[in-house]
Parts: sequence; structure tokens; C-alpha cells
Amino acid sequence: MATERQRIWGWYFFDWASQPYNTLLLTFIFGPYFAEIARGYYMGAGLDEEAAKAAAQAYWGWGLAIASFAIAVLAPILGAIADGTGRRLVWVWAFSAFYVVGSAGLWWVAPGGGEAMLFWAVCLFGIGFIGMEFATIFTNALMPSLTQADDLGAISGSGFAFGYLGGLLALIVMLLFFAEGADSGQTLLGTPPLFGLDPEAREGTRFVGPFTALWYVLFMIPFFLWVKEPHTDRRPLHLGRAFASLKELILSLRYRRSLSAYLASSLFYRDALNALYGFGGVYASGVLGWSIIQIGIFGIVGAVTAMIAAWIGGRADRAYGPKPVIIVSILVLIFVCLIIVGMTRESLWGLALDPASSMSDRIFFACGALIGAAGGSLQAASRTMMARHTTPDRATEAFGLFALSGKVASFMAPTLIALATTISGSQRIGIAPLILLFLIGLVLLSFVKPKGEMPA
Repeated sequence: MATERQRIWGWYFFDWASQPYNTLLLTFIFGPYFAEIARGYYMGAGLDEEAAKAAAQAYWGWGLAIASFAIAVLAPILGAIADGTGRRLVWVWAFSAFYVVGSAGLWWVAPGGGEAMLFWAVCLFGIGFIGMEFATIFTNALMPSLTQADDLGAISGSGFAFGYLGGLLALIVMLLFFAEGADSGQTLLGTPPLFGLDPEAREGTRFVGPFTALWYVLFMIPFFLWVKEPHTDRRPLHLGRAFASLKELILSLRYRRSLSAYLASSLFYRDALNALYGFGGVYASGVLGWSIIQIGIFGIVGAVTAMIAAWIGGRADRAYGPKPVIIVSILVLIFVCLIIVGMTRESLWGLALDPASSMSDRIFFACGALIGAAGGSLQAASRTMMARHTTPDRATEAFGLFALSGKVASFMAPTLIALATTISGSQRIGIAPLILLFLIGLVLLSFVKPKGEMPA
């Protein structure tokens, strides 16, 4: 029988195992690589460079929007079913398969594959993305059963910090030994990719998919060994009862002002953050012309600050509660978005920059550090705040609604970015809707009780 410490560490290992999907695939390796091959396809189809960059960002945005919409629709339903049967780990197993199949399949996304290749790239990424998100929902639902509620803030922060450390290590391994520069064909060490992978076919960079899948399989072993279901009654699947429970929870939101305000707030701010992660590498590739190697180094900076800030934020959460941590993090992210929207290689909100210098690169590196720090603290504190609004026996259902609140905005955020990018023809302006989403989330957060509310 696993001890409490083993259960907590097993739970931490989920963050360690799953974080590379965000770090390697969504933001720093595969996302920018997709932008490169999509841009090449559109330029080959006759678009000029700027139009091709915008089209590539829009395609990525629509793909994320569709996957996020599927998560938003299914998350609360599956959460209610899981709580109704008293089983959660079986769902972690099932969606882990989605994670592994989707990420491993990205190996076949090769340059020059045409529009069909872009379509399958987005489909495979979406399958893995859905698996990662749903596995996270059911794993988060186990958090209230790990220990006493007073320790949840520190546990959540430490879990995210451990996860960011795993993502950082995975990113370093990819940059040192596999991901090659498009021009040089060499890794960050100045050598060809390992195992004889062909740089001209971008096999080193494409290996990020199988690498992410293997990483997940290996490091989920401690999770499945040590994390067990809480002691609840096992009940047969009864869809009518599950939907009735979900309906009851949704209707009860009318009388639970703090929970309703928090779900609405997180609907906007968390998925503005997710969109910022999803488009950061694409932005750096298109607006600043960064290579995969440069974007990877940028990712290392962001992962280090995220790891440190998530750990510190967890301690601040335990001392002051999650709400102040969330507020400060949102303000920092709004500031970063204002910088990103107003910056080109030539200027920053009208202030001239020398395009031959590296000033714009240094500014964006600083933005990456701030995104990592604020994002890490924000995610950890958000998980704690949700745990303060539920009980262990209904945690999966509640975290299903939490995922819904996150994924509705995530569906909206990529859609707004895709629309703004398409209409303006500018990647910079396409990021602007995130500022509004963060502001709305901040206003709604004012109605949330700092200590949450525990339902009777």
C-alpha cells in the first residue's frame, strides 16, 4: 500500500510526464515547425511571405479551436460519468493512449507534404492534445484526496514546478541531440541529429513526436504504481444518473456566486494563457524570424522561470491564498501582451529599434521569462482555487466544469486570434484579443471568495 508521500510523488509524476506535450509540441518545437512547413506551402501556392505567415498562424489557430471545442463539450459529461461510477484512473489510462498515439504520429509530418500533410498534422496533434487535457482533468480530480486541504496550494505549486522541470529537461535533450536548424542541419551542439536522422528531411525535429510519447510512457510508471483511487463505492455506469448529477451541479451555480464567478473568470484568463503558449513560438518564427533552435532556447528561459515561479507561487498560495497569486499573474501577462502586440524588429509602440541589433530579440526573451513565471504561478493557483470549491466525492465532475471553463475560452481565443490575424493580415495584431480576455477574467475574479466555498 502506497504511503501518502508516495501518492503525492506519484501524482507529481503526471505533471513531469505530460508537460512535454505543452513544452515540446504546443509551444517550442512542433508548433514553430508546423508554422515553417505551412508557410512554405502557402508561399509555394503563390502567397507573399507576410500573407503566408498569417495563413499558417490562422490554420494552427483553427486546429486548436476545434480540439478545444471537443474538450469543452465532453469534459463535464465525462467528469459526471467518472464521479457516478467512482472510477477515475481507468479514464487516465484511456486518454493516455490518445496522448501517445497522437504525439507519436507527428513523426510523419514531413516538409513538402502539401495541404493533406497540414491537415493530418493538425488532426494528430489534436488527438494527442485531447488525450493530454482529459488525462489532466481526471488526475486533477484526485488532488483533493491526496492530503488535507491546507496543503493543496503547496502540493499544486510543487506539482507544476516538478512538471516544468521535466519539460525543461526534455527540451534541453531535444535541442542538444535532435532538433536541427533549418539552414545548418545541426543541433545546438553543432552536430547532426543522433541515430543518423536525416537533417534535410527534418527527421531530428520530427522526432519530437515519438520522443514525447516515449517520455510519457516511461514517467507515467510511478503514477500508476503509487496513485490509487480514493475509497468510494464502485457503482455501475448509469448515464441517466450521471447526467442528472451534472444538471444538478450546473443548476446549483445560481446559488454559488463564488464558484460561478470563478468558473467564468477562468473561462477567459486561463485560455488566454493557453493561447499565448500556443502561439508564442509561431509568433517568434513569423514576426522575429527565429529558428527552431532560437525558439528552443527561448523555451528554456521560460521553463526555468515557470519552474521557479510555480514553486514560489505554491508557497505564496499556502501563505496568502490562491486569489492574490492569480491577480498578480494576470497583470503581468497583460503587460507582456501589450509588449508583443506593439513590437516589431523596427519599433516598440512607436519607439525606434535598430533592426540590425538584437534589441527586439532581448525584449522577447524577457517576455518569455515573464510568461513562464506568471503562467506557472497562475496555473498552480488556479488548480488550488478550484479544489477549494469542491469535495473529493464530486471532484472529477467539478474539474470537468473547470476544464469546460478553460476550454470554452480556449476555443474562443484561437478563433479570435485566427479571425484577427486573417482580417488584419498581421500576426502581431492577431494576438491583441488576448488582452481583452485577460481583463475580463480579472474583473470577474473580484466576485470570487478568497477561501473558496465548500459545498454541503
